[in-house]
Amino acid sequence: MHIEFLGTGTSQGVPVVACDCPVCLSANQKDNRLRSALYVEIDGLKLVIDAGPDFRQQMLRIRQRTLDAILLTHEHTDHIFGLDDIRAFNWVQRHATDIYAEERVQRTVKRVYDYVFEVHKYPGIPQMNLKLLENKPFKIKSTEIIPIRGYHHRLPVFGFRFDRFAYLTDINSIEQSEKEKLGELDILVVNALRMEKHISHYSLEEALQLIGELKPKRAYLTHISHLMGRHDDVEKLLPANVHLAYDGLSFDL
Repeated sequence: MHIEFLGTGTSQGVPVVACDCPVCLSANQKDNRLRSALYVEIDGLKLVIDAGPDFRQQMLRIRQRTLDAILLTHEHTDHIFGLDDIRAFNWVQRHATDIYAEERVQRTVKRVYDYVFEVHKYPGIPQMNLKLLENKPFKIKSTEIIPIRGYHHRLPVFGFRFDRFAYLTDINSIEQSEKEKLGELDILVVNALRMEKHISHYSLEEALQLIGELKPKRAYLTHISHLMGRHDDVEKLLPANVHLAYDGLSFDL
């Protein structure tokens, strides 16, 4: 399994427009964060989790030429507003791109990209094949994927487990029954927005509490805002097996 962080920032990214805080002015590339997304390659399957406004830039950076599927965690702008750029994959691969999303998220995709789903389609529009995502294991090709239900304030969202790796973003609560799906992980990725408590995201302390409860061998924090602090400063505060993720970080399992 190959994992690469396409983006590790919040809905605004880092630096934030019009902000002159020390993080946004940092010369450290690890403090530059595109909107959160992840690339996963496993047993020949190539997929992306979320396609926000930076999707085009992210695909160019990793020089991706083919893509089997996109998994959507939820319907917020920073997670779906790059879907128009699947047109390039449609052209190269000569077929529609499979988009996995729960029913509510599909309704938003159909509303935002209404031109994709019209009866009389305009030439050159993106081709999307919407696949229903439910809270039960499913397979793409030979790879089993286990959805993990969490809550983004009151909005239900999905995380995903692939073998001994799991990815959770945009959550601030998860029920015990869902935590039971997250045992014996080699790597857990979980969102940590900032130091202070937030209404819809884990704070650093809350993310560390979840990591301590689930006990993965390693953990990475993502969906990080400029309010967290500079990458190198925060990294010094973390347990030995926990790290801030950064754009372009990759590893193999």
